[in-house]
Amino acid sequence: MSKLGDDELSLILNWVNDRNDRKSFSEVCKHWLRVEGLARSSIRVFELDRLPHLLSRFPNLVTFETSEFITDTDLAILARKCPRIEVVNFAIKRPRLVDSDNFDGQSSYHDVGDEGLIALANGCPKLSKVSMRRRKNIGNAGVLSLLESAKCLTNLDFGWCSLVSDEALEAIGSANSITVLNLLGCSLITDRGLAWLSNGSSSKTIKKLVLAECDRITDCGVTLLQRMSGLEELNLAECGPKITDIGGVAIAAIQSLKRLNLSWLVNVSDPTLVALAENCPVLANVEGDTI
Repeated sequence: MSKLGDDELSLILNWVNDRNDRKSFSEVCKHWLRVEGLARSSIRVFELDRLPHLLSRFPNLVTFETSEFITDTDLAILARKCPRIEVVNFAIKRPRLVDSDNFDGQSSYHDVGDEGLIALANGCPKLSKVSMRRRKNIGNAGVLSLLESAKCLTNLDFGWCSLVSDEALEAIGSANSITVLNLLGCSLITDRGLAWLSNGSSSKTIKKLVLAECDRITDCGVTLLQRMSGLEELNLAECGPKITDIGGVAIAAIQSLKRLNLSWLVNVSDPTLVALAENCPVLANVEGDTI
């Protein structure tokens, strides 16, 4: 066994898919431990205290996940140690039975912000999927840096990033590779931001758009979304009373729509449903609690 080189051990490891078996492989000896670390492409971290040591062992990571509070310094270390990263998921799941306001306050003080996202963007140009959901310190500066440095972005999730506004949507609208955009609960977004999305390059690439609980948008902005000719899934749930059948009928011009969520839009009614039925041939699912 001592004569086996890194290449041979890597070939053997490629046939080991079970997580526990790969762990056993790494425990044979220091050589096997090192090879397993070099071959690891994804990791989910629950404790960040030993992050620098951990990342030194796994320099070829492509996917990194954690739902724990993480600092700007941590992201700078991740970018420096693992420049091949393509997928990062930092989404925080809201704990059950926890007051929303208290949870948000606790999570934001020491949590990652624009400085960390900028470091990640500068160090990991191959990023394609980024989720920063519920990271309350993420704002426009971080989003702009991400769009400037990472040219292969396909999936962006800034749900409940309450500092993200129309300025970020201007940069996103200019991108030409994004297919999934989640802006759930980004309450600073207005019709102006939707105009940037609808008139930019991304209007031809975005297939899934989540605007649920963006309660500043109105019929004027929603009407512009009909320019997104490839849109397949649109979520406008709980966007408020300023969206009416005027916006709903305009959306029906998007013939590529397959899924549409209009839940709790109290001023959307039968005219919208009729227009959707007449103009959206591939529409398979419409959600709407009040229509």
